[in-house]
Amino acid sequence: MKELSVNHLLGIKYITKSDIDLIFETADQFKEVINRPIKKVPSLRDITIANIFFENSTRTKLSFELAQKRLSADVVSFSAAQSSVKKGETLIDTVNNILAMKVDMVVMRHSSPGAAHFLSKNVKSSIINAGDGAHEHPTQGLLDSYTIRESLGDLGGKKVVIVGDILHSRVALSNIFALQLQGAEVMVCGPKTLLPKHIESLGVKVESNLRKALNWCDVANMLRVQNERLDVNYFPSTREYTQQYGVDKALLDSLDKEIVVMHPGPINRGVEITSDVADSQQSVILNQVENGVAVRMAVTYLLASKIK
Repeated sequence: MKELSVNHLLGIKYITKSDIDLIFETADQFKEVINRPIKKVPSLRDITIANIFFENSTRTKLSFELAQKRLSADVVSFSAAQSSVKKGETLIDTVNNILAMKVDMVVMRHSSPGAAHFLSKNVKSSIINAGDGAHEHPTQGLLDSYTIRESLGDLGGKKVVIVGDILHSRVALSNIFALQLQGAEVMVCGPKTLLPKHIESLGVKVESNLRKALNWCDVANMLRVQNERLDVNYFPSTREYTQQYGVDKALLDSLDKEIVVMHPGPINRGVEITSDVADSQQSVILNQVENGVAVRMAVTYLLASKIK
């Protein structure tokens, strides 16, 4: 059986193109499973997984839990807001206490970049990074690529623009790495204040004019402005941001070609995209949600098969 080249999923930058191909092949099989009347397989009946979320999450947490339960794993969930972390316990102590309960795998979201990497070096368990600060969110990068592949076929030569708050986005970085590994061209588009300095060094194009970016691309991945991470004003007002970087149906319809519209969620309707775009035929947002479960099943299954 083919296996992943890594024992943890810490970020897309640590995996290979053949890892991505294997994850997608496996996800294809699981997608067929989750569309059956009985949506469960007994693959991970003897595996226990802890979901440890130090930051709020709705879709990612639910998606991971559903993926794990579809694989028949035992699942324990932990939210830092109701935990001893509030009493000053360290990250390693928290996780080791959970592992002492004989947990095989940890899915973790943390506000500190590199937290999952740090954990993988210090505890004996397989770690899946469910987002570390503004660094990476590898399963989101994978499910976005998987969704593009489903809509447009092979990603080689496809043009994808990521629009919005690139500076604070872990989704953007994972998408850039995943898309480039598969041979896609990537552009970022947003206000200069929301683009990281030296972003070009990652081999991406940079465009400040939204219409030009949309006319260039096959796919637009629209990111929300991460208000919870903004410590100063990066643009004058939400209204002005929407006028320059929001996509509505009139703009979509005026382009030279029909493009695919994506969004990792949660959507701020009326800010980065309007409801008539989010709910249009060109939008694959709900496909992303469905594919998220299949991709997370694939990642969990493939990593679990490496646990000795």
